[in-house]
Amino acid sequence: MPVTRVLIANRGEIALRVIRACQQMGIETVLVVSVADRDSLPARAADRVVCIGAAPAAQSYLNVRAIIMAAKGSGADAVHPGYGFLSESPELAEVCAAEGLVFVGPSPANIRDMGNKLKARERALAFGLPLLPGSQKVASWQGAAVAASQIGFPVLLKAAAGGGGKGMKIVTQPADMQRMFESASGEAHASFGDSTLYVERYIANARHIEVQVLGDTHGNVIHLGERDCSLQRRHQKLVEESPAPAISASLREDIRNTGARLARSIGYVSAGTVEFIYDEEAKQFFFLEMNTRIQVEHPVSEMVSGIDLVQEQLRVARGEKLRFSQQDVVIRGHAIECRINAEIPSEGFRPSPGRITEWSAPEGPNIRVDSHCYTGYVVPPYYDSMIGKLIVYGCNREEAISRMDQALARFRVEGIKTTLDFVRYAVTHPEFTAGRVSTVLVEQMAQECAQAGKHADATRISRETQ
Repeated sequence: MPVTRVLIANRGEIALRVIRACQQMGIETVLVVSVADRDSLPARAADRVVCIGAAPAAQSYLNVRAIIMAAKGSGADAVHPGYGFLSESPELAEVCAAEGLVFVGPSPANIRDMGNKLKARERALAFGLPLLPGSQKVASWQGAAVAASQIGFPVLLKAAAGGGGKGMKIVTQPADMQRMFESASGEAHASFGDSTLYVERYIANARHIEVQVLGDTHGNVIHLGERDCSLQRRHQKLVEESPAPAISASLREDIRNTGARLARSIGYVSAGTVEFIYDEEAKQFFFLEMNTRIQVEHPVSEMVSGIDLVQEQLRVARGEKLRFSQQDVVIRGHAIECRINAEIPSEGFRPSPGRITEWSAPEGPNIRVDSHCYTGYVVPPYYDSMIGKLIVYGCNREEAISRMDQALARFRVEGIKTTLDFVRYAVTHPEFTAGRVSTVLVEQMAQECAQAGKHADATRISRETQ
């Protein structure tokens, strides 16, 4: 099927990433933008731009009808949803099919079965994957409280249609359930248009390990190794790396094969990620969810495999067979990605929108920066706070950490607050360099930074009063 003009239904760095992949393949691009993104870098790079609504996502990037009208009106023959927004919306995939548009992603059935976390748990269980104790849909905070009492505190409230850490809240005691439930459901509705929640056991000392999979319409499914995404704040990843450090060869192989087996069992098409929680104490891994889209952290898998995942998505969407088998995929070296967010770590990672007065990204061998920002760009307050991703490659993990440290030291962003200093602290932290990572390590690091800041302030005041 022809894919000669692609409409990109997203914004920011992933929109620019898709535009560049299309350009390399000789495919024309149409970008939909909100009013807030009309002067963005992706808008400058696309062949054509269509403004589809006001700044709030519900009036633009979450508006299926506006996106389809833009695609039909611009003569696009395919729609790439990126990640977030409508990327895991079966409705968008179905409407694309009904309108004769190619959806650059999995089938509506794949999205319905796996994009929704509750249905994904059911499918994973049917195929024999290990699951954390959890509930079905909970319609009220009272229902969530009952489920939590049966599972045992602490628990995690999770948005069934969620992703990117949105609509997720840890509940440690019954008294907090109502407040957390209302917060999680409200956030889920605002982010995905679906407030459905469920309850799952929360493991504090855990690692987040995920498997990158890729399938075509001819029944071929492979994996591109695993990533460790344990360094998170508010359940949103800050640092990702591949391969996962400090795990045994047998565990690595088991996780990779389990992820690929699930994708193969459901006849998965396009790029996707099967995510697992690894309990360090129990030495067990459990199926967590599947993201039926390209991931923010896909560049680390590209760096160690040498495979361009976005271009492969486009080839698969055209009906082509995968160009390689599992035995052709060789994971070499080590890659690390740091997300750069417009946030203030010392204030609970509060967003810091505004005008960037200086943007100077590092360059050099084995250094990659995926970003839509530039000097003079205004970071809007309406969307996710990520403004870029710094990815480095090394022959081994030690070299990758050293290169990341040096690259972060050369990264200059002025005019707004960012997480640059914090992620540099994180990747040079003794626990991280030793491979002792967990999903609560960032919280520990934030507390250390806060204490260090208080100590520095106290020292400064003392000197000033002497």
